[in-house]
Amino acid sequence: MNKILSSIKKPNLSFWQIWNMNVGFFGIQFSFGLQQTAINPIFSFLGADHAELPLLNLAGPVTGLLIQPIIGAISDKTWLPKWGGRRKPFFLIGALLGSLCLFAFPFSPGLWFAVGLLWILDAANNTAMEPYRAFVGDKLNDDQLTYGYQMQSLFVGAGITIANFSLFLFQDWFGSPSGETTALCTTATETISAIPTWVYYSFFLGAVASVGTILWSVWKTPEIPPSEEQLSELKRERKDSTFAGRASEPFKEIAGAIGKMPKMMWKLAAVYFFQWYALFVYWQFITPMLRTSFFGLANDDDTRFNSIMEACKSGDVISTGDTAFAQNFQAISEQALAQTGLMNGTYNFVTMIVALALVPFAKKYGSRNVYVICLFFSAIAMLSMPFITNKWALLAPMLLFGIGWAAMMGIPYAMVSKIIPEEKRGVYMGIVNMMIVIPMLIQTVTFGPIIKNLLGNSAVNAILFGGVFFIIAALLALRMKKSVSTAVTDMN
Repeated sequence: MNKILSSIKKPNLSFWQIWNMNVGFFGIQFSFGLQQTAINPIFSFLGADHAELPLLNLAGPVTGLLIQPIIGAISDKTWLPKWGGRRKPFFLIGALLGSLCLFAFPFSPGLWFAVGLLWILDAANNTAMEPYRAFVGDKLNDDQLTYGYQMQSLFVGAGITIANFSLFLFQDWFGSPSGETTALCTTATETISAIPTWVYYSFFLGAVASVGTILWSVWKTPEIPPSEEQLSELKRERKDSTFAGRASEPFKEIAGAIGKMPKMMWKLAAVYFFQWYALFVYWQFITPMLRTSFFGLANDDDTRFNSIMEACKSGDVISTGDTAFAQNFQAISEQALAQTGLMNGTYNFVTMIVALALVPFAKKYGSRNVYVICLFFSAIAMLSMPFITNKWALLAPMLLFGIGWAAMMGIPYAMVSKIIPEEKRGVYMGIVNMMIVIPMLIQTVTFGPIIKNLLGNSAVNAILFGGVFFIIAALLALRMKKSVSTAVTDMN
């Protein structure tokens, strides 16, 4: 279905129309917020070592690499009016499946089960994510693209903020009181309760938010229908193509789009490599960093705790001293997770507040310049975190990180949307996601050996490493055009 939207003149939408269109991003990002903050601590609760964390997160980049561009290409060629239109069927299915995974996650009986659920959850979130970004671009004209994507950034911040604050608050409300401990190993059954009960509540809340907010946007925002001529062309393409041809068509679309990709997108890919590598390092190692830099736990303590838990699983007799140590270690780990929730909630709250405020700055000073400055802010934040030992002072770098996250989640998408063909928006947004997940994929397979052999298996050094990568990303972003208006010629 060629040029299904390019011939349609799009009117300006009101504030509330753009708001309702983006509400569903709240639920999707609530899920991502739990992934960023709670999944890796859950892996640790279930016995994962520092060096194992990157590889255990392989699901995110692999599913993103495979699913988003394919779903984007398929949605470009889809029109299902009974199911909502072009993009809605995909992010509705993704939200339903993701909701089921969120509900099941805290019941994971072992590490293998949690890792498997993460693969399904990531696949669901990616099925919803890419068509949603294309959906926003479909509805808005060029004058409102930056505003629309920064509104999306606002809901990114809001969803992750509530997810993280829920972890912090539920730990405070329902966690074990100070001075009390919960038995990790019951002598009667020799079973272990590794995942704190209060974590369950955040996942249940996320399951409801995932479906509820998507349904709101589906109900409130109609898609732009194709004309009769365009619809006939779509039906003709389906009729003339074989099953094998239809199956291979998304891959041909992706390959063709990459071959014609604007130079600005290639430069963005270089920036994204260092930016998203650094972000993945942050999400994986912020809680382990806090356990060391803030709470004083060492790698040896982690090793001792895991050995005690393994002995408990095997039915061995655990000494009183080891039991007390394990209970104290578990309590500190829960506090570190709650502190991560507070910090991540803070930076996403800042994102929610400043997302729309960046729009006039981008118009006045240029999207590229604002993006570069915000990347430097993120670098300063990561480089300072390990040296702060006050609970509330740790929120200061989160202010800078939140401004950086607001720019990262909005400005690049607006820049790309202005230089790609309307009829290829789905596939190109999928390619942008490939630029995100390929660095994540590389991080998952390379950073385990890096932290183990070069960084002394230190989570503190991992966070500093990520700060350096943000600096490199900012310097590379300077190579991008100040204005994307002239970049359209790169397509010719």
